[in-house]
Amino acid sequence: MGKIIFHDIGLIDYQQAWDFQKEVYSKVLNNKINATGASGENYFLFCEHPHVYTLGKSGSENNLLINHLQLHAKNATFVKTDRGGDITYHGPGQIVGYPILDLERLGIGVKEYVHKIEETIIKTLKEFSITAERLEGATGVWLDTQTMKARKICAIGVKISRSITMHGFAFNVNTDLSYFNYINPCGFTDKSVTSLEKEIGGKQDMEKVKTVLKEKFSEVFKTKKD
Repeated sequence: MGKIIFHDIGLIDYQQAWDFQKEVYSKVLNNKINATGASGENYFLFCEHPHVYTLGKSGSENNLLINHLQLHAKNATFVKTDRGGDITYHGPGQIVGYPILDLERLGIGVKEYVHKIEETIIKTLKEFSITAERLEGATGVWLDTQTMKARKICAIGVKISRSITMHGFAFNVNTDLSYFNYINPCGFTDKSVTSLEKEIGGKQDMEKVKTVLKEKFSEVFKTKKD
């Protein structure tokens, strides 16, 4: 069990955050290769992005429903990325989490890793009296999966190379959900999205949510906080 280093990088351009992830990834990889970082340091980056649509390597650009002129009018950008999954939206009021972990050190596989990310969000939502769950055949965290009102509150898309993770999750807290109208979120055409604000009926304290997320992440991954 190593320690987890939390780092809130605030509101940051998607590409800048991606570049920063690569730097941290290289640090973790170098420690692994050189057998340094004996404590097994892992990182968890928090941030928010300006309006941006990102497309995973297995996704279809057809799931972006507006053209680049319309994107510009919405003050949004479009980025093709190397994570798994299809298209999603990031924007202010959404907590984006980028865990950069050595799964080999933690002794877990890819499937279990994604499961633990989902469990972290589910436990976090429980603290706000919201019952969330998984949806068969779809990653992420959902509400009311057995009804016609099934809706996603957290999307997940990861990349794993040499057992080290990149990218992560997008958790809708105070997100402007209207931006999801311009895509088929994660490739789905028959399911909607929601946010903590919408479910509770009021703006949420982002710092409070982040604090709960840190606690639940450390609990689920059994790591020490730093």
